[in-house]
Amino acid sequence: MNLPLFLARRIYGSKADKNAVSRPAVRIATMGVAIGLAVMLVSVSVVLGFKHSVRDKVAGFGSHIQVASFSTLQTGDVSPIAMGDSMLQVLKAIDGVEHVQRYAMREGILKTDSDFLGVVFKGVAEEYDTFFLHHHLTEGAIPHFSSEKSTSKILLSQSMADKLKVHSGASIYAYFIDDSGVRARKLTITGIYQTHLSQYDDITCFIDLYTVQRLNRWQADQATGAEIAVNNFGKNEVVASRIVNQVNRTTDRYGETYSSQTIQELNPQIFHWLDLLDMNVWIILALMIAVAGITMISGLLILILERTQMIGTLKALGSRNRPIRKTFLWLAAMIIGRGLVIGNVIGLGLILLQRLTHVVKLDPTVYYVKAVPVEFNIPLFLLINIATLLICVFVLIAPSYLVARIQPAKSMRYE
Repeated sequence: MNLPLFLARRIYGSKADKNAVSRPAVRIATMGVAIGLAVMLVSVSVVLGFKHSVRDKVAGFGSHIQVASFSTLQTGDVSPIAMGDSMLQVLKAIDGVEHVQRYAMREGILKTDSDFLGVVFKGVAEEYDTFFLHHHLTEGAIPHFSSEKSTSKILLSQSMADKLKVHSGASIYAYFIDDSGVRARKLTITGIYQTHLSQYDDITCFIDLYTVQRLNRWQADQATGAEIAVNNFGKNEVVASRIVNQVNRTTDRYGETYSSQTIQELNPQIFHWLDLLDMNVWIILALMIAVAGITMISGLLILILERTQMIGTLKALGSRNRPIRKTFLWLAAMIIGRGLVIGNVIGLGLILLQRLTHVVKLDPTVYYVKAVPVEFNIPLFLLINIATLLICVFVLIAPSYLVARIQPAKSMRYE
């Protein structure tokens, strides 16, 4: 029989001594653990949700890895690279690659009767994954993009539509200027999207890959590059290294050199900013565990002092200090366990409430999202619960040695 566990259960389940000094202390300790855990769960959920929301939006415009010419990635000047079926098959065959899609870029001007706006036209083909655009579509529909013919369709952002005062279904003129002069295209706006990433929304519109190839006077197998989606973002760097080994530094039939960059390398400011959020989480976790630990230490000391006579009696009957210390550590673990249950109910309840109702709003022009994003990560939540329990019990080991200082003879007279 485990005597320390048996005694701890009896003490914990005892309904006597309703006016005992330890009861408020135990309640405070329990709520300290509960509130600390709830804050930790909500903080981790919000940071994960925010990081993944922003990351997915950035990836929606450029995927996880981009393969283009060396000069395009290093200087920003668009230079075509051969991206025919053979190169697409090479990229698709690389382990970890989920999807490959071509793209071509061209700068131009959108003009209505009263306004004009400089934009970047992104030409995409029929293999382009439109899930991201569908998710952020606010009006109209996504056009059917093509690499074989021009459909004269265009997808604008909400910020462009607002500046030009146009809506889905309207016609708009696009002008392109190069050494040969000015060329114009009449396009039909089929849809409008909004991601709240102003650096993309303000300049990026989508048209057919075929149209951009003709405007740039490129061959049918030429494009600005290819966007590659990996099947596990956590292994993005691993897949990128495989692409470097198999594709980078090779040349196409036009003499251009292939190169690649990850989404983190293409958008260092955004990802460095997101990485800073991890430091905030670690600070919050440390503070909340410290609060829970301090309240539990206070509660344990009060419990030991209140049970001085019981401790003295057990020692008089021959019990050693170690089993008595274990009794109070088991008791503390039960209190912590109750606090964890309450904390999980509060924390997960708040996360679920935010996820279903989006009650807490944000300014999308600053935070890129309209409401506080939250994410359920059950393995991580379990890890936080286990770590909180173990750390709180660990910090109670030293205070539990107070038991050794209690003498049986003196404890009998203790009031």
